[in-house]
Amino acid sequence: MTSRTITVHHVRATLTGPRRLGIDTVPLLQSARIPPLLLGDAHARVSPEQFARLVTAVRQATRDEFLGLGHQPSRPGTFAMMCHASIGCPDLGTALRRATRFYGLFPGGPDLAVESTGPDAAFAVRSDLRALAEAPFVAECLVLVWHRVASWLIGRRIPLRWAEFAHPAPPYAGEYGLLFGCPVRCGAPRTRAGFDPRWLAAPVVRDEAGLAELLRRAPAGLLSRREYGTTVAEQVRHALARALREAAPQRRAARLPEVAQLAARLAVSPATLRRRLQEEGTSYRRLREQVLREAAVAGLAEGREPIAELAARLGFSQDTAFHRAFRRWTGTTPGAYRLLGGRERGQQS
Repeated sequence: MTSRTITVHHVRATLTGPRRLGIDTVPLLQSARIPPLLLGDAHARVSPEQFARLVTAVRQATRDEFLGLGHQPSRPGTFAMMCHASIGCPDLGTALRRATRFYGLFPGGPDLAVESTGPDAAFAVRSDLRALAEAPFVAECLVLVWHRVASWLIGRRIPLRWAEFAHPAPPYAGEYGLLFGCPVRCGAPRTRAGFDPRWLAAPVVRDEAGLAELLRRAPAGLLSRREYGTTVAEQVRHALARALREAAPQRRAARLPEVAQLAARLAVSPATLRRRLQEEGTSYRRLREQVLREAAVAGLAEGREPIAELAARLGFSQDTAFHRAFRRWTGTTPGAYRLLGGRERGQQS
């Protein structure tokens, strides 16, 4: 599965905590294989693997599961114990209430809640985050982790109906639809994300062995969105990403399925497929661009495949077309992106 790339704004936010604590951030970036010069390009992106390595490095350097961004540090192991307290519950509602009580035991921790709001239930962050550095990033992470842990507990992705944040729209607000999969409003009175309350009755299906795997993969398993196939857009993305994966071993040009082929696989007409994607706030063209962008960033970050071969494998008939597309996606050229990454690898060797 092709993973989704991460905006450089989130990389910058992750480094705010270490900077406040006087920790040199260059070694953290180097351990994640992220070129420090990329931080100066507002359009730059990194792979989920790079971002996960960075978050792990920052957690280790700060000794804080909140990455040095909270009112008080959260000691390593706190999140794991919260999960242990939740997996023995009979249903999701009970598990979430236990999780909120657990974090309520720690002064300075996030004030989380599950609330009823009209016809919806909602994950809510009741803490006042405005005084925090990188408040938007903290709010986003809390909602993401809250939602994804809940989905993990029941083994199914819980579709969000809406999300709202108390902070103003950040420069990367266009990412929100991809991150949360629902309409998002900024500048709201509070930070919350709504969902169908029937999910609260869903049984918890995870055990100790499953939790050990979750913790082994954290934070990557929580900060990257798992595809549960519950939306048409996710099914289309999965089919496009699979076509790229199948082409990779032979280093042949990928042939991404067109709308008509995807519609046939989903047993709908092309017009119905387009309409459903539009209802989900996306389109075939946008999903195709996202999958190609993420594969290009990942390929360049690994640094093994010649750029011309990578371009051909992604289905670009000419190098120039790939260069134009990559600059449009990231604000830099494939060669410049790889050169920066090569310099960092050279400095680490």
